[in-house]
Amino acid sequence: MGKVLAVTNQKGGVGKTTTSINLAASLGLLNRRVLLLDLDPQGNATMGSGVDKSRMQHTACDWLLDETPAADVIVKTETHDVLPANSDLTAAEIELVRVPHAEQRLRDRLQSVRGSYDYILIDCPPSLNMLTINALVAADAVVIPVQCEYFALEGLSSLLETIEGVRARANPGLCIEGILRTMYDPRTGLTRDVSRQLITHFGARVYRTVIPRNVRLAEAPSHGLPVVLYDRGSRGSAAYEAFAQELIRRCEGGDEA
Repeated sequence: MGKVLAVTNQKGGVGKTTTSINLAASLGLLNRRVLLLDLDPQGNATMGSGVDKSRMQHTACDWLLDETPAADVIVKTETHDVLPANSDLTAAEIELVRVPHAEQRLRDRLQSVRGSYDYILIDCPPSLNMLTINALVAADAVVIPVQCEYFALEGLSSLLETIEGVRARANPGLCIEGILRTMYDPRTGLTRDVSRQLITHFGARVYRTVIPRNVRLAEAPSHGLPVVLYDRGSRGSAAYEAFAQELIRRCEGGDEA
Protein backbone atom coordinates (compact mmCIF):
# COMPACT_ATOMS: atom_id res chain seq x y z
CA MET A 1 0.00 0.00 0.00
CA GLY A 2 1.55 3.28 -1.11
CA LYS A 3 2.39 5.99 1.38
CA VAL A 4 0.43 9.17 0.66
CA LEU A 5 2.31 12.40 1.35
CA ALA A 6 0.75 15.84 1.03
CA VAL A 7 3.35 18.45 0.09
CA THR A 8 1.89 21.66 1.42
CA ASN A 9 2.38 25.07 2.91
CA GLN A 10 -0.34 27.70 3.04
CA LYS A 11 2.33 30.30 2.30
CA GLY A 12 3.18 30.62 -1.39
CA GLY A 13 6.66 30.85 -2.89
CA VAL A 14 8.33 28.35 -0.58
CA GLY A 15 9.27 25.72 -3.18
CA LYS A 16 6.26 23.48 -2.68
CA THR A 17 5.74 22.52 -6.32
CA THR A 18 9.49 22.38 -6.99
CA THR A 19 9.76 19.94 -4.11
CA SER A 20 6.83 17.84 -5.34
CA ILE A 21 8.28 17.49 -8.85
CA ASN A 22 11.86 16.81 -7.84
CA LEU A 23 11.08 14.51 -4.94
CA ALA A 24 8.85 12.45 -7.25
CA ALA A 25 11.58 12.25 -9.89
CA SER A 26 14.33 11.47 -7.38
CA LEU A 27 12.29 8.70 -5.76
CA GLY A 28 11.66 7.31 -9.24
CA LEU A 29 15.39 7.24 -9.95
CA LEU A 30 15.75 5.21 -6.74
CA ASN A 31 13.45 2.56 -8.20
CA ARG A 32 10.35 3.58 -6.29
CA ARG A 33 6.97 3.59 -8.01
CA VAL A 34 5.72 7.16 -7.66
CA LEU A 35 2.52 8.97 -8.54
CA LEU A 36 2.56 12.77 -8.46
CA LEU A 37 -0.99 14.02 -8.03
CA ASP A 38 -1.32 17.65 -9.09
CA LEU A 39 -4.05 19.18 -6.94
CA ASP A 40 -3.25 22.79 -7.82
CA PRO A 41 -5.37 24.39 -10.59
CA GLN A 42 -2.26 26.22 -11.79
CA GLY A 43 -1.00 22.87 -13.07
CA ASN A 44 2.65 23.73 -12.43
CA ALA A 45 3.56 20.26 -11.16
CA THR A 46 2.04 18.86 -14.35
CA MET A 47 4.02 21.18 -16.63
CA GLY A 48 7.21 20.83 -14.59
CA SER A 49 7.03 17.07 -15.07
CA GLY A 50 6.94 17.51 -18.84
CA VAL A 51 3.18 17.05 -19.32
CA ASP A 52 1.31 19.70 -21.34
CA LYS A 53 -1.71 20.64 -19.22
CA SER A 54 -3.47 22.22 -22.21
CA ARG A 55 -3.49 19.00 -24.25
CA MET A 56 -5.00 16.63 -21.70
CA GLN A 57 -8.17 14.76 -22.62
CA HIS A 58 -8.78 13.98 -18.93
CA THR A 59 -7.42 15.62 -15.80
CA ALA A 60 -7.63 15.36 -12.02
CA CYS A 61 -10.95 17.18 -12.21
CA ASP A 62 -12.54 14.34 -14.24
CA TRP A 63 -11.01 11.71 -11.99
CA LEU A 64 -12.09 13.43 -8.80
CA LEU A 65 -15.64 14.42 -9.78
CA ASP A 66 -16.77 12.21 -12.66
CA GLU A 67 -15.10 8.99 -11.56
CA THR A 68 -13.07 8.77 -14.77
CA PRO A 69 -10.75 5.77 -14.20
CA ALA A 70 -7.28 6.71 -13.03
CA ALA A 71 -5.78 4.68 -15.88
CA ASP A 72 -7.45 7.08 -18.35
CA VAL A 73 -5.94 10.11 -16.66
CA ILE A 74 -2.45 9.14 -15.45
CA VAL A 75 0.47 10.07 -17.70
CA LYS A 76 3.80 8.25 -17.45
CA THR A 77 7.08 10.17 -17.54
CA GLU A 78 10.66 8.96 -17.50
CA THR A 79 10.85 8.94 -13.70
CA HIS A 80 7.30 8.98 -12.30
CA ASP A 81 3.60 8.94 -13.12
CA VAL A 82 1.56 12.15 -13.11
CA LEU A 83 -2.13 12.65 -12.48
CA PRO A 84 -2.32 16.01 -14.24
CA ALA A 85 -4.28 19.17 -13.47
CA ASN A 86 -5.22 22.40 -15.16
CA SER A 87 -7.60 25.28 -14.47
CA ASP A 88 -10.58 22.90 -14.67
CA LEU A 89 -9.70 21.95 -11.12
CA THR A 90 -11.02 25.31 -9.95
CA ALA A 91 -14.48 24.09 -10.92
CA ALA A 92 -13.89 20.91 -8.95
CA GLU A 93 -13.51 22.86 -5.76
CA ILE A 94 -16.89 24.49 -6.32
CA GLU A 95 -18.56 21.19 -7.21
CA LEU A 96 -17.07 19.41 -4.22
CA VAL A 97 -19.09 21.58 -1.87
CA ARG A 98 -22.23 19.86 -3.20
CA VAL A 99 -20.86 16.31 -2.77
CA PRO A 100 -21.77 14.38 0.41
CA HIS A 101 -18.72 13.90 2.66
CA ALA A 102 -16.81 16.18 0.30
CA GLU A 103 -13.65 16.23 2.41
CA GLN A 104 -13.28 12.45 1.96
CA ARG A 105 -13.61 12.44 -1.81
CA LEU A 106 -9.90 12.29 -2.60
CA ARG A 107 -9.22 9.61 0.01
CA ASP A 108 -11.96 7.43 -1.48
CA ARG A 109 -10.70 7.93 -5.05
CA LEU A 110 -7.12 7.06 -4.10
CA GLN A 111 -8.06 3.63 -2.79
CA SER A 112 -8.04 2.14 -6.28
CA VAL A 113 -4.46 3.24 -7.04
CA ARG A 114 -2.64 3.05 -3.70
CA GLY A 115 -1.58 -0.54 -4.27
CA SER A 116 0.19 0.37 -7.52
CA TYR A 117 2.67 2.82 -5.97
CA ASP A 118 5.26 3.06 -3.23
CA TYR A 119 4.65 6.80 -2.84
CA ILE A 120 1.82 9.09 -3.83
CA LEU A 121 2.80 12.76 -3.58
CA ILE A 122 0.06 15.40 -3.58
CA ASP A 123 1.06 18.87 -4.71
CA CYS A 124 -1.42 21.07 -2.83
CA PRO A 125 -2.65 24.57 -3.65
CA PRO A 126 -0.88 27.37 -1.75
CA SER A 127 -4.04 28.16 0.21
CA LEU A 128 -6.48 26.54 2.59
CA ASN A 129 -9.44 25.42 0.50
CA MET A 130 -11.50 22.28 -0.09
CA LEU A 131 -8.78 20.76 -2.29
CA THR A 132 -6.17 21.21 0.45
CA ILE A 133 -8.52 19.75 3.06
CA ASN A 134 -9.10 16.76 0.77
CA ALA A 135 -5.34 16.26 0.50
CA LEU A 136 -4.87 16.37 4.27
CA VAL A 137 -7.74 13.96 4.86
CA ALA A 138 -6.31 11.55 2.27
CA ALA A 139 -2.67 11.76 3.39
CA ASP A 140 -0.74 9.60 5.79
CA ALA A 141 1.66 12.45 6.47
CA VAL A 142 2.63 15.97 5.46
CA VAL A 143 5.90 17.22 3.97
CA ILE A 144 6.25 20.95 4.66
CA PRO A 145 8.69 23.01 2.57
CA VAL A 146 9.73 26.13 4.49
CA GLN A 147 11.78 29.00 3.10
CA CYS A 148 14.23 30.30 5.68
CA GLU A 149 12.92 33.86 5.81
CA TYR A 150 11.37 36.26 8.30
CA PHE A 151 7.71 35.18 8.04
CA ALA A 152 8.41 31.44 7.78
CA LEU A 153 7.45 30.52 11.33
CA GLU A 154 4.32 32.65 11.25
CA GLY A 155 3.01 30.84 8.17
CA LEU A 156 4.01 27.51 9.60
CA SER A 157 1.99 28.03 12.77
CA SER A 158 -1.18 28.53 10.68
CA LEU A 159 -0.54 25.29 8.81
CA LEU A 160 0.02 23.38 12.05
CA GLU A 161 -3.34 24.61 13.33
CA THR A 162 -4.97 23.35 10.12
CA ILE A 163 -3.29 19.96 10.47
CA GLU A 164 -4.47 19.68 14.08
CA GLY A 165 -8.01 20.52 13.00
CA VAL A 166 -8.02 17.85 10.30
CA ARG A 167 -6.53 15.34 12.70
CA ALA A 168 -9.24 16.05 15.26
CA ARG A 169 -12.16 15.89 12.84
CA ALA A 170 -11.35 13.61 9.94
CA ASN A 171 -7.91 11.97 9.87
CA PRO A 172 -6.56 11.05 13.33
CA GLY A 173 -3.54 9.29 11.80
CA LEU A 174 -2.26 12.38 10.00
CA CYS A 175 1.25 13.36 11.08
CA ILE A 176 4.08 15.64 10.02
CA GLU A 177 6.54 13.57 8.01
CA GLY A 178 9.05 16.38 8.07
CA ILE A 179 9.96 20.00 7.47
CA LEU A 180 12.22 20.77 4.51
CA ARG A 181 14.30 23.94 4.46
CA THR A 182 14.26 25.39 0.93
CA MET A 183 16.01 28.24 -0.90
CA TYR A 184 18.73 27.84 1.71
CA ASP A 185 21.60 30.33 1.64
CA PRO A 186 24.01 29.73 4.54
CA ARG A 187 25.81 33.01 3.82
CA THR A 188 22.94 35.03 5.29
CA GLY A 189 22.41 35.45 8.99
CA LEU A 190 18.63 35.33 8.55
CA THR A 191 18.79 31.89 6.94
CA ARG A 192 20.92 30.54 9.76
CA ASP A 193 18.69 32.12 12.40
CA VAL A 194 15.43 30.75 10.97
CA SER A 195 17.07 27.36 10.52
CA ARG A 196 18.06 27.31 14.20
CA GLN A 197 14.53 28.32 15.23
CA LEU A 198 13.01 25.51 13.19
CA ILE A 199 15.32 22.95 14.78
CA THR A 200 14.62 24.36 18.25
CA HIS A 201 10.85 24.12 17.75
CA PHE A 202 10.60 20.90 15.73
CA GLY A 203 13.76 18.95 16.47
CA ALA A 204 14.13 15.72 14.49
CA ARG A 205 11.13 16.55 12.34
CA VAL A 206 13.36 19.00 10.43
CA TYR A 207 15.08 17.11 7.62
CA ARG A 208 18.87 17.18 7.70
CA THR A 209 18.89 17.83 3.95
CA VAL A 210 18.56 21.46 2.87
CA ILE A 211 17.64 22.65 -0.62
CA PRO A 212 19.94 25.48 -1.76
CA ARG A 213 19.18 28.43 -3.96
CA ASN A 214 20.32 27.16 -7.34
CA VAL A 215 20.04 28.58 -10.85
CA ARG A 216 19.68 25.19 -12.55
CA LEU A 217 16.87 24.28 -10.15
CA ALA A 218 15.06 27.49 -11.10
CA GLU A 219 15.62 26.91 -14.84
CA ALA A 220 14.42 23.31 -14.99
CA PRO A 221 10.62 23.96 -14.99
CA SER A 222 10.86 26.14 -18.10
CA HIS A 223 12.25 23.08 -19.89
CA GLY A 224 9.48 20.83 -18.57
CA LEU A 225 11.96 18.70 -16.64
CA PRO A 226 12.79 17.85 -13.05
CA VAL A 227 16.25 19.15 -12.23
CA VAL A 228 17.54 15.57 -11.87
CA LEU A 229 16.94 15.18 -15.62
CA TYR A 230 17.76 18.74 -16.64
CA ASP A 231 21.16 18.89 -14.93
CA ARG A 232 21.94 15.98 -12.65
CA GLY A 233 25.32 17.44 -11.82
CA SER A 234 23.84 20.58 -10.29
CA ARG A 235 23.67 21.38 -6.59
CA GLY A 236 19.89 21.44 -6.76
CA SER A 237 19.77 17.94 -8.22
CA ALA A 238 22.19 16.60 -5.62
CA ALA A 239 20.10 18.12 -2.83
CA TYR A 240 16.82 16.57 -3.99
CA GLU A 241 18.44 13.19 -4.53
CA ALA A 242 19.80 13.38 -0.98
CA PHE A 243 16.37 14.40 0.27
CA ALA A 244 14.75 11.40 -1.44
CA GLN A 245 17.27 9.11 0.23
CA GLU A 246 16.59 10.68 3.63
CA LEU A 247 12.83 10.35 3.17
CA ILE A 248 13.20 6.68 2.22
CA ARG A 249 15.26 6.02 5.33
CA ARG A 250 12.57 7.65 7.47
CA CYS A 251 9.61 6.02 5.78
CA GLU A 252 11.05 2.59 5.10
CA GLY A 253 13.59 2.34 7.87
CA GLY A 254 16.39 1.24 5.59
CA ASP A 255 18.75 2.19 2.78
CA GLU A 256 17.68 3.85 -0.41
CA ALA A 257 18.58 0.92 -2.67
